[in-house]
Amino acid sequence: MSDVSGMNRREFLKLLGGGVLISVNLGPLSLFRAEGSPPVQQRGYPEDINAYLHIAEDGHVTLFSGKIEMGQGVMTSLSQMAAEDLGVSLESMDIVMGDTDRCPWDMGTWGSMTTRFFGPAVRAAAARARLVLTDLASETLGAPRDSLRVEDGIVFVESDPNRRVSYGALAKGQAITHTVDEEEVLRAVHEFKVIGESPLRMDGVEKVTGAAEFAGDIRLPGMLYARLLRPPAHGATMTRVDTSAAEAMPGVTVVNQDGMVAVLHSDPEMAGRALEAVVAEFDEPAATVDQESIFQHLVDTASEPNVPEREGDLEVGMRASAMTFDHTYYNAYVAHAPMEPHTALAEVRDGRVTVWSSTQSPFGTQSSLARALGLPPENIRVLTPFVGGGFGGKSAGQQAEEAARLAQITQCPVQVAWTRAEEFFYDTFRPAATLQVVSGIDGDGRITLWDYQVYGAGARGSDVFYDVPHHSVRVYGEWGGRGPSGMHPFAVGPWRAPAANSNRFAAEQQIEIMAMAAGIDPLEFRIRNTTDPRMVSVLKAVGDAAGWEPRVGPQGTNQGRGIACGIDAETYVANVAEVTVDPSTGAFKVDRVVCAQDMGVVVNPEGARMQMEGCIAMGLGYVLSEEIRFEGGKILDQNFGTYEIARFSQMPEIETVFVENDDLPPKGGGEPAIINMGGAVANAIFDATGVRVFHLPITPERVLEALRQK
Repeated sequence: MSDVSGMNRREFLKLLGGGVLISVNLGPLSLFRAEGSPPVQQRGYPEDINAYLHIAEDGHVTLFSGKIEMGQGVMTSLSQMAAEDLGVSLESMDIVMGDTDRCPWDMGTWGSMTTRFFGPAVRAAAARARLVLTDLASETLGAPRDSLRVEDGIVFVESDPNRRVSYGALAKGQAITHTVDEEEVLRAVHEFKVIGESPLRMDGVEKVTGAAEFAGDIRLPGMLYARLLRPPAHGATMTRVDTSAAEAMPGVTVVNQDGMVAVLHSDPEMAGRALEAVVAEFDEPAATVDQESIFQHLVDTASEPNVPEREGDLEVGMRASAMTFDHTYYNAYVAHAPMEPHTALAEVRDGRVTVWSSTQSPFGTQSSLARALGLPPENIRVLTPFVGGGFGGKSAGQQAEEAARLAQITQCPVQVAWTRAEEFFYDTFRPAATLQVVSGIDGDGRITLWDYQVYGAGARGSDVFYDVPHHSVRVYGEWGGRGPSGMHPFAVGPWRAPAANSNRFAAEQQIEIMAMAAGIDPLEFRIRNTTDPRMVSVLKAVGDAAGWEPRVGPQGTNQGRGIACGIDAETYVANVAEVTVDPSTGAFKVDRVVCAQDMGVVVNPEGARMQMEGCIAMGLGYVLSEEIRFEGGKILDQNFGTYEIARFSQMPEIETVFVENDDLPPKGGGEPAIINMGGAVANAIFDATGVRVFHLPITPERVLEALRQK
């Protein structure tokens, strides 16, 4: 398929083989492009095209989306949204995702933005297509358009259903010149037949049977497997390299060019052995920070803060407070640890480069490849097969650049699949954070003061939705700097609701501390201190579902419950966790988690429920054990033997609740439920034992130390 970015619609239709192609304007793309990327006009992509729907002559509908499927289920939910407003069955839908030649430009799949931002474009495209097709049907059937109805891709006269014509018949042979002058009308909630249902996932059979292809599954004739020489630490400089032993091995190709040293072979194991034969020496910078000293380092290296929220006067709030509370919270670096490591396959043919890559940003990868290879973007095609987990960590595409450069040099197809050690080394970790909170309440248990400072993590999740007359939020480093001169000694980046995990851990413990001091039940304290109706609704819903009985803790019975709430991706969410603690060892088990979300219209309830459950399961990892160990730029964790993610045996009973709010369009569902796990579990441990742990992860050692200091 040729590049669509420079095509007109008629040319694109010819490539699709007939039918009707519908495009729709989502709005100024400058609102959605990544920071620092050039405007779309400079990139060669059309300003006005954000969603494509192709209706073939046989009535089959294909949706083209620059988004990608990495397990979150958007392949199905986007198709549901298109089918709903087009008036066809889901079975007639197909979807092409993450192909820079065939799909409209997209900034990337992250931030729980697919449903919120691309979903409206899909629905608008589908509704516009329905207008065009009913207009054509009106001419064909000789009936006014307002007398027509659409059902399962059939347009019929409502008073005479035998007078009908299919979408396929209308699409056949039509030039793409028919337009309508009126705005499309989206179907109302009470008209939904596809949205709100939970069909089988469109990728389910492929993934269950093993037929689904990921980047590492693709094979090309003459393909070479590449292994690259890696430094022992971030910031290390290679001083000497000897590749002679590798060069002497049969079938091995050695590349040593522009700082890249790689060995390639048609057998991946032989490529690994060849890499072991390479001898290299590096100068490593002295380690000045590790996982223990990083928290003070973040404070010491902070620059001037960003102030996203400020209201009232902190000094006035301090004087108005009957009690004040000053606590500091800490959060470690956390890896993405996807099941599939970063992988890419690149092929150079006839002046074009084709790359199959596990990436969350196919168009961003295309741009970075263009810069790395010195080629125009239109000469590069990126295809994104299924992605085996991303969580923000596959936003960058270093492995794709490595594969493409090696393919360009060797003129052979080249696959680069990172080992687990490389995955940990080059991961853009969720940043470590230091969070300082000073707060106050008056004699009636009303929050009067909120002075919140976050170092290193960023602002997401720090929003003040409680009614506090005097509050300030200061953010030192939106993920901070990179490298020895910055806040972080290595690369950091987005990690499933970046920053919100850290911020809600600190904020919701601080809220609970004030509730206990005021002698007010924690759920009641939260409801008393917010007039936000959506937050009150989710708090009441999670309390009802959890069987919450008002009381003031701690129980001190080694069994406890905790609550936390927040806002992420425009979704309101509250979690209740129940734990059992062994006071002799500090070990604890999370027995039950109840989660309530107000996410507007729920497109696919079962898919949304899976996302909530996945967030809770992944959230337990950062709560229980996940913590990167390092010395300066040296990453000490290289596999799951030392970096522990949550296990099946640690999974609690999980209950999910949707707070009905059909007045709002669909909001994000891939991240909200994770943000409260730290706060809810920490509050439950306090309820069970009377001690607080201010450091994530909440390891048995940290719980035991807190118990000993009680």
